[in-house]
Amino acid sequence: MPSNTPEHAAVWFEIPVTDLKAGMNFYGAILETELVETEMGPNAVAIFPNREPGTGVAGHLYPGKPGEPGKGNTIHLAVPERLESAMDRVVQAGGTVVSDIIPIPAGRFVYCLDPDGNSIGLFN
Repeated sequence: MPSNTPEHAAVWFEIPVTDLKAGMNFYGAILETELVETEMGPNAVAIFPNREPGTGVAGHLYPGKPGEPGKGNTIHLAVPERLESAMDRVVQAGGTVVSDIIPIPAGRFVYCLDPDGNSIGLFN
C-alpha cells in the first residue's frame, strides 16, 4: 500500500440546511443525539457528536443552500439501534424514506431525504 494512503477516505462532512435550528432538531431526532451549535469559520454550525471528539470522522450542519432534492452526495449516518425505528423518526421529523432497507455484508442501510432534500443514508 502506498505510504500516502490516508487512514480514512473521508475526514469531514458538511450538510447544508436552510434553517440551522430546524436541521439540528431533525438530525437530533433521527439519530437520538444532540448536535452542538458552535462558531466555526464565518458562521454558526451544528456539530455531529462522535465517541472521541477531535478524532475520527465527523461533520456538521451549516446554513447554506441545499442542492436539488435527492441530487448530489449521500452522507451515510450511523443510527443507534434498529433501522425501522430510525425510519419512523425520519417521517415524524419531516423527512422522507426513499428506499427499502438494503442489506450489505457490513450491515443494513436505507436511503432518505432530510426536510431540505439532502440525500442521507441511515446505517446500522
